[in-house]
Amino acid sequence: MARARTIAGLDPELVPLPNGTEVTTRVDRHAGERRVPQGAVGRVTASVGEEVVVHVAGVGPVRYRRNELTVRSDAQLRFALGRAASWTALRPCVVLETVVGSRAWGLADEDSDTDRRGAFVPPLSWSAGLQPPPEQLTALDGSSTYWEIGKLVAQAVRADPNTLETLFVASASATDEMGQLVLDEREAFVSQAIYGSFARYALSQLDKLRKSLRLAEHHDVVLTWLRADPRASLDAIAERLRVAADVRAPTPQDGVLLAKEHIKQLYHSLHDRGLLPRADFAAFVSYASDGGVAPESARELRPKNAYNLLRLLDTAITWLRDGRPTFRFEGERRARLLAIKRGEVPLAEVLDEAEARTPALEQARRDTALPRRPDLARVDALVRRVRIEAARRHTAQLPGPWGRDAPPTEPPQWEDTP
Repeated sequence: MARARTIAGLDPELVPLPNGTEVTTRVDRHAGERRVPQGAVGRVTASVGEEVVVHVAGVGPVRYRRNELTVRSDAQLRFALGRAASWTALRPCVVLETVVGSRAWGLADEDSDTDRRGAFVPPLSWSAGLQPPPEQLTALDGSSTYWEIGKLVAQAVRADPNTLETLFVASASATDEMGQLVLDEREAFVSQAIYGSFARYALSQLDKLRKSLRLAEHHDVVLTWLRADPRASLDAIAERLRVAADVRAPTPQDGVLLAKEHIKQLYHSLHDRGLLPRADFAAFVSYASDGGVAPESARELRPKNAYNLLRLLDTAITWLRDGRPTFRFEGERRARLLAIKRGEVPLAEVLDEAEARTPALEQARRDTALPRRPDLARVDALVRRVRIEAARRHTAQLPGPWGRDAPPTEPPQWEDTP
């Protein structure tokens, strides 16, 4: 099989570990009163100096030195190696950079990170060969992400919220004239599709949050039922939960399936915390019989999720109504969103607040002056101009990363796979 990068003869301990890499621990470690044994599996979440923070299933974040970790598989090793090499080689080819997230929205606090997104244009030598260039560059710590120009354009045409934010927030800036071409033509990407990608998406996710909240409120009840009748089946408990939680679904059968999924989420959550030996219903019943209690709210019920969806909804209404986006929040609206983010507002109240915005959203959709579709002719011309400019610099061998200083490519190599 042809691969762009070989790992033969490579010392795995020398490979940087980007966030998201799956690793296995090589030493025992204590996290509070818990012992994390050698051989535990986790995922890298941060690098702090010479230490790597690993989220270990059932434990949480634990710190290790780099030589105390092994990349879990050859596939993960290639992932880490390729991501680090692409970042080093192509970072000079970034043409557009933006500070995004809470700092762009005016909703940052002392714990907020500084996240950056943008676009890069690969040199002609990287796109003309057998191996295509990477579609994305991501920093080791995950704080910066840059999309290849073709990927950025494809996402923007679909009205992807993250991409449109990258193009339209106040901090969007070009680091090269090719990036300025993109900013000059960014209105070509805007269309009524933001109604679906921003608002309809937010409403659908808020609806799921409401269902999750309704079921989560009955987790202790489920454990009580299992303690009283440990022989009850998963289907029987799911039916009781459907009725008790008033699960709304197209059919009763669909309601049972939804309730069953939430019961499964509950025992998977208990297993992830190390409270169950197995992620199955039998272990869950044993846990209930021994007096176990429900864990904290599931990840999807955290205040930050509802705050982000409400923010998306507000952005869509403003953009549809006024014809231009407002990503930054100020005054009372900012104070309200920060209170929601801090968990000071009950989730049910946030969901009601979002639902109350539906009339304003529909009115904005009906009255909007935004075009029905993006201007594909302008977008196509933009992409051609950018890529022709990169090719011109290569052909003329101009100074810079697209000409005489272009990063060298690595030739594909054959590597046998079992």
